[in-house]
Amino acid sequence: MIRDLHRVIQLIEQDWREARVLVVGDVMLDRYIWGDVERVSPEAPVPVVRSNHRSEQPGGAANVAMNVAGLGARVSLFGFQGDDADGECLRACLAKAGIDAELTTVATHPTTSKLRILGGSQQMLRLDTEQTGSYAEANCEALAAKVEAALASASVLVLSDYAKGVLTENVCQRLIERARRLGVPVLIDPKQRDFRRYRGATTICPNLNELSAATGVSAKDLKAILAAGRELVSQLDLEYLTVTLSEKGIAVLRPDSQVISPAAARQVFDISGAGDTVIATLALARASNLDIETSLALANMAAGIVVSKVGTVPVNRDELLAGLMPEIGLRAGEKVLTLSQLKARVSTWRSSAEKVVFTNGCFDLLHIGHITLLEEARRDGDRLVVAINSDASVKKLKGPGRPVAGEDARARILAALSAVDAVVIFDEPTPLTVIEALRPDVIVKGGDYDESTVVGANEVRSWGGRVKIVPTVEGFSTTNLIAKATSP
Repeated sequence: MIRDLHRVIQLIEQDWREARVLVVGDVMLDRYIWGDVERVSPEAPVPVVRSNHRSEQPGGAANVAMNVAGLGARVSLFGFQGDDADGECLRACLAKAGIDAELTTVATHPTTSKLRILGGSQQMLRLDTEQTGSYAEANCEALAAKVEAALASASVLVLSDYAKGVLTENVCQRLIERARRLGVPVLIDPKQRDFRRYRGATTICPNLNELSAATGVSAKDLKAILAAGRELVSQLDLEYLTVTLSEKGIAVLRPDSQVISPAAARQVFDISGAGDTVIATLALARASNLDIETSLALANMAAGIVVSKVGTVPVNRDELLAGLMPEIGLRAGEKVLTLSQLKARVSTWRSSAEKVVFTNGCFDLLHIGHITLLEEARRDGDRLVVAINSDASVKKLKGPGRPVAGEDARARILAALSAVDAVVIFDEPTPLTVIEALRPDVIVKGGDYDESTVVGANEVRSWGGRVKIVPTVEGFSTTNLIAKATSP
């Protein structure tokens, strides 16, 4: 369970847009050839992959940046690329994602790339192009100076070390020290066996194998390796150590304590890039001062999303919000939204190809007729939005004695119904503005209407939607309920 669900939703839907994340490290280009395997080669005992399409995706530190951008934040990426076609392709991918790519071209090294050939969803071969030798000191110094200049306006710094030569000990220590002076949190994804170059960071985020290499303790002995990790916190002057435990979740270690957040059960297709997703999510959580339990829950959720995909694919904001929908459904207050919030929520649903149904009314003194209408409406799609007239709007329509229940109470009661996914309050005489903003797939109204009198009917049909009329339940109305309650 997410502790402060309301704040988390606000961060994902709005506030993360204001965060600025700096990502520094080894950038790569992940290339994929996708095909089918139907036979073995007559030339050698190897499968023949018949290619049907190709794709490219930023990898390494660039994938961390892609995850940050996908979650809605501003991100600047620093690293080296080669003077080659792969470098140009990488820049184009980053520009398309809206990432500020501060990449320095180094002619002595090619752009690091990984070509994966897949038969169906199974990886058959990986071909790497890279030069692991160190970069010139002048290049590293210039890179560190550019990052230092950007740190003053940063919310958080991520060092993504894939051991390709960018994050030397000098670069790491220089950036960590500068960030600490400015109060900027530093998160590190390590690939070096010796963690001392990361001394003074806020946290280092190894997986179990990386922690095993750094401590000399077997990854199979979970209790011992986590104890060794707790010792590292003091030795390296960290705030805490964050360890990804694969299917067991994520652990946060301090010298005298540890917290383990279990992973959600998901079908795993490809673990590549999961660590990048975790550190990107944790970076934004840290920039927002979320408590550690909530941060871990979000990171686990984000990682679960990406491992269910094939290839290096970053998480995005809509997917993370979709992961929170089961919890949102249990809290009525999180289903009462402003129109701008509702537009973001509808975008999340549509990203999952869900059909949106819309209905509206005063819903003053909820009765069986209302319940029937809402349940029938919900059956026509995946999500039901209910727009209710504000108190002022009801008064104009029904007279000075109405509404009996205030708009906040009416909205909260409707939101508590399992058939209802979101409630919005409108002041206008009709909900046309709301309908045009949301563009629902179906508009549902009660049997006292016909299609010619339904507000928004022409509009919904214009974008391919439809109108449904639900028969009225005879004998039930708010007016009758009020009359009975006030009769002597």
